[in-house]
Amino acid sequence: MRCSTIFYLGCKELRSLGRDPVLLFMIVWVFTVGVYTAATALPDSLNKAPIAIVDEDKSPLSMRLASAFYPPQFLVPEMISQSEMDRRMDMGLDTFSLDIPPDFQKDLLARRTPTIQLNIDATRMSQAFAGNGYIQTIISAEVAEFMRRYRSDEATPVDLNLRVRFNPNLIQAWFGSVMEMINNVTMLAIILTGASLIREREHGTVEHLLVMPVTPFDIMVSKIWSMALVVTVACIFSLVVVIRGILAVQLEGALPLFLAGTLLHLFATTSMGIYLGTVARSMPQLGLLMVLILLPLQMLSGGVTPRESMPVAVKTVMEAAPTTHFVALAHAVLYRGAEFAVIWPQFIALGMIGIILFGVSLARFRRTIGLMA
Repeated sequence: MRCSTIFYLGCKELRSLGRDPVLLFMIVWVFTVGVYTAATALPDSLNKAPIAIVDEDKSPLSMRLASAFYPPQFLVPEMISQSEMDRRMDMGLDTFSLDIPPDFQKDLLARRTPTIQLNIDATRMSQAFAGNGYIQTIISAEVAEFMRRYRSDEATPVDLNLRVRFNPNLIQAWFGSVMEMINNVTMLAIILTGASLIREREHGTVEHLLVMPVTPFDIMVSKIWSMALVVTVACIFSLVVVIRGILAVQLEGALPLFLAGTLLHLFATTSMGIYLGTVARSMPQLGLLMVLILLPLQMLSGGVTPRESMPVAVKTVMEAAPTTHFVALAHAVLYRGAEFAVIWPQFIALGMIGIILFGVSLARFRRTIGLMA
């Protein structure tokens, strides 16, 4: 009979969520458009960087250098005058401005050391950092070939044979899409459970539950399974339709194994959402608490930066975060095709963290219900 009570309470949560168009729109948006844009809008490699060239030499070599910059790394170069260079950069029209001085080719053939000026707009950090290396490599290669009078690749004493595993073409969308989906699973699990508890308080339905033959355990478990079900269905749709279908990401591992780990992660994060729902008194307060919780969970879990590069104290603290183990589990299963024999430590860690968070949240929830009564 207790299982039946939990089931019907969970169905009530699903019906209540179905009458909230804002949360429904948010769920659909973050697992479709949000995942797609995160995968395609922020490339790590240089892409379509605007560049302008001041050619004061007008020589075959300077024209050769100007023609060496082409899409997709750069936009077609804008040929400008020296008086326009600073103004265009002040206006934010160019990320790079290349100034080829007069007599550049002549000085080079005379074995002098001419200087090319490169101005960089450092406010565009990702393009400025990557583009600096690209431009130096392009100019050095073109000048060397011009001086040799032929194109050739100098043999090196060591032959480096590259083997890129799990993402052979180094496509950023493969990583960005899965990481955005992982972050959205964490975010929505906390938001939906916390919002469901706050909604009960705002609508005055907590008093109705208190006079019913249900316990705080029943109420909490019903909210956890119903919201976890919603997030799991959205996660499956995002993996199958958006990530595998539209973005054509090659997922190596077994989806049932990944979903089993997702359920353990949801057990922990929905319990965390219940705890935050007892602390916050309104949705704006829950939103502020989410900022404090989500940023460390997403930035320090190993998805954005390798955990090996973090301070020891941060790594130790983040071992208690469910996202740390969920990110490791997701990477191992979805990218490397790992089986349970490889990822069982992450399963155990997620289970233990979930049990601890569930116990702490249940104790807090019981105290909150007692104060309401």
